[in-house]
Amino acid sequence: MNIETRVLSSMEKVFANQAPAPLSVPMTCLQGENYAFQVALRPDAPFVFKAGMNVDIHSELPITIKKVGYVPAEMLFVTNKDGRYLTSDPGLFPDPLYDPETADEDHAGIFTVVTNRWNSFMLETRPEDIKPGVYPVDITFSINHTFEHGVTSVSHAHCEIEVMKASLPAQDVKYTCWFHGDCLADYYHVPVFSEEHWKAMRAFIETAARYGQNMLLTPIFTPPLDTGIGLERTTIQLIDVTVENGVYSFNFDKLTRFINMALECGIRYIEISHLFTQWGGKCCPKVMATVDGEYKKIFGWDQEALSDEYKAFLNALLPQLIQYLDNAGLRGKTYFHLTDEPNADHLPQYLALKEFVAPIIAPYPIMDAMSEYRYFEEGVSEIPVVATSALAPFLAGKRPDEFWVYYCVGQGHSNLSNRYMAMPGYRTRILGVQLYKENVAGFLQWGYNFYNSSQSRKHINPYQTTDADNSFPAGDSFIVYPGEDESCVTSQRLIIFGEAMQDVRALKLLESLTSREHVLALIQEDAQEPITFTDYPTGENYLLKLREKINREIQKNA
Repeated sequence: MNIETRVLSSMEKVFANQAPAPLSVPMTCLQGENYAFQVALRPDAPFVFKAGMNVDIHSELPITIKKVGYVPAEMLFVTNKDGRYLTSDPGLFPDPLYDPETADEDHAGIFTVVTNRWNSFMLETRPEDIKPGVYPVDITFSINHTFEHGVTSVSHAHCEIEVMKASLPAQDVKYTCWFHGDCLADYYHVPVFSEEHWKAMRAFIETAARYGQNMLLTPIFTPPLDTGIGLERTTIQLIDVTVENGVYSFNFDKLTRFINMALECGIRYIEISHLFTQWGGKCCPKVMATVDGEYKKIFGWDQEALSDEYKAFLNALLPQLIQYLDNAGLRGKTYFHLTDEPNADHLPQYLALKEFVAPIIAPYPIMDAMSEYRYFEEGVSEIPVVATSALAPFLAGKRPDEFWVYYCVGQGHSNLSNRYMAMPGYRTRILGVQLYKENVAGFLQWGYNFYNSSQSRKHINPYQTTDADNSFPAGDSFIVYPGEDESCVTSQRLIIFGEAMQDVRALKLLESLTSREHVLALIQEDAQEPITFTDYPTGENYLLKLREKINREIQKNA
């Protein structure tokens, strides 16, 4: 049996029946950077069968290896499909990254592969305090023949990674990808806030922080996000509410545990979940309370957002919450939300919501995903989070001092960066260069682990349904998977997005050593047109060559 192997970039998406493009750019990384690459292999055999494969890695660098798995993707885009998709046909797409099935002291991992098709492995290293230099990496793959006793096929892959002397600086771009703790309880069938649930939440938050996320959606009430009118999501409410003889009292113990856990995992900023319902803020979120000894819902879809009852509730809660955040040292590190994605018709309602809430929580800032320039132009929102498809007036005119952007289901056209499964990896990673060039302060995406259908009408299994039940492009609603024993399974898309955030850090490091003009010139050097959110070079080599240039410039000037 012959085993063909190829070393690939992390951005290459390997399909079973397509020979992948080998890496053609030298491999370099900074100290403290999560550097990833792939090795793809195709075992030739007389017929197709599964085989056990031993993998051995020899290198002075700390290297982990995972197998790239496949998931079905049916809905690949919504409308306005452009030319920068891998395919327009539903099928199996590479995404989840699986740990070795078994491991022992003699092998880096033991995996199952399928013959006569391409299999891919993702390798990662994060050199910390390692002597700068070139480090060889040798990987041996061996398959014991199932039908030929005593016969073993062996193949080798070799590459070299140059580790620079400079360290990747801390990330100053704020990044949140909305965490849905209720979906973990639903998937694992465990009670919310049980010890099993806390274990799962910690695993998922640790993973988010490892790949660049530094802000976390914090559900003081069950977030009123992607929930159909009149429907409910599983209750996940961190603030316990008690009402006795009409008087409110609040317990912040669960909130304290959640925030402490987030900070321990590497999160730096807290994002308070929305105080009003999505798409206009017309109603109240679901709020549960113990009222004179009875646990029940006290607010929801059937109450208006600015009803006297809800205003009285917020007047009781918010001053205590602000005092709690101040005492926890979270002033300057906490943001509030009112309602998600209000449009032009919602402006009067949004203004009324803000006029009520802002004085109570001042000086804590309010940020919301909104793309109507009027909200900013007329001073209704100081921190609008703008869809990448609606940036033109913000880029052409005055922009917020703290400039945030986001993408979601609607940004799959006009070459816009996104993280759909059917998009090539470079289209996801280019975002880092774009964020740097436009001095973007923060980025938001709504679905870190949303395992519901659209409007939360039912729960889904993300290994079987990747498009929220034919509602969103596959991959839009989550970027990690639930693993066994409440663990978090990473994805190729998570790796690539993390690299985009690392690109911003490397570009800013070089700027600190030289100048912004110098860095912008390097960004533009191999691009025929000015880099924008819709125009950038096709293919992964532009990004790979750019990072190599940036790394060598950092090495030269550090």
